[in-house]
Amino acid sequence: MYLDHAATTPMHPEAVAAMLPYLGEHFANPSGSHRFAREARTAVDDARECVAGVLHCAPGEVIFTGGGTEGDNTAILGTIARRGGTAVCPATEHHAVLASVEHGHGVVVPTTSIGTVDLDALASVLRARHDVTVVSVMAVNNEVGTVTDLAAVAEVVRALAPQAVFHTDAVQSPCWLDLRTVTPHVDMLSLSGHKFGGPKGVGVLFARGAAAAFEPLLVGGGQERERRSGTHNVGGIIALADALARTDDERPAERERLAALRDSLVDGITGSLDGVHETVPREHKVAGSAHLCFEGIENEALLFLLDEAGVCASAASACAAGAMEPSHVLAAMGIDRTVAAGALRMSLGHTTTRDDVDRAAEVVVDAVRKLRR
Repeated sequence: MYLDHAATTPMHPEAVAAMLPYLGEHFANPSGSHRFAREARTAVDDARECVAGVLHCAPGEVIFTGGGTEGDNTAILGTIARRGGTAVCPATEHHAVLASVEHGHGVVVPTTSIGTVDLDALASVLRARHDVTVVSVMAVNNEVGTVTDLAAVAEVVRALAPQAVFHTDAVQSPCWLDLRTVTPHVDMLSLSGHKFGGPKGVGVLFARGAAAAFEPLLVGGGQERERRSGTHNVGGIIALADALARTDDERPAERERLAALRDSLVDGITGSLDGVHETVPREHKVAGSAHLCFEGIENEALLFLLDEAGVCASAASACAAGAMEPSHVLAAMGIDRTVAAGALRMSLGHTTTRDDVDRAAEVVVDAVRKLRR
């Protein structure tokens, strides 16, 4: 019972099939000049056009990367390296963004109780500082599933820091949001293939206009128009494009199906146990996210029992220096430390079935009761 799709999603079989020829007979380096290289380059170009269609952007604005972390680092550190200035992000960002902002001695702003950026706090920072060159705000939170109103954030950024690049970590978005509605509000956007049925180790960085004038993190061969050097991962790029197009086509039906399954899972647990907190109201989050906090237990023990029973899930906390510390996301949201200690993240995806959620609900209820006894 795999309920950890926010961590990584099983590859679509069709994406695997699309990838395999480029791991075998079509092995050439697309940067070469002979016919086999030209065939590989054509395949990469076709994949670029496919991704551009889903993002509703020009193919030249699509940069293939090694994943979401590289995309986030490039957008923030590359922009600062080229323009100087300061980076700003909310406290609930993925560590790929947070660490980049902190590395550049940037500013981390508070969030609301549902995990979205506090627009008043963001506005205050942008008014006070005139050196902000990049603002990064995620589209969908990776832990609790909250969806950010990027149009509202963009309005604040454009009004108070018109010189700043607006970037979004959209790694968790393709399964839930039409990316054509996201790209008009941002200058840069990061994706990672393994979050929507593609392979690990390949991603996309969308960069529009002046935002594409960043300092590349990887230099050498000059691939990707001098913006990301290194031999292309041809098979991964082909599979990513196939998975992204498939996810885009299937999204409306899958979102409806998985919302019903998520509701059944959460209701099955909360209807059987007291002392359970649904972290974010469902109307503010994506359909596949089920995040709960259980009073009176520690999630490390809960995850052990779930794993023993065949349920794969994760927690919103990490073990630091031998002590269980609350997730930085939950801490930023103001959730009490003792409640956050019992956090559980279950995330659904394209392989999730009715049997999975029914059985998982039973296992979670039994495990919590056992731990409380």
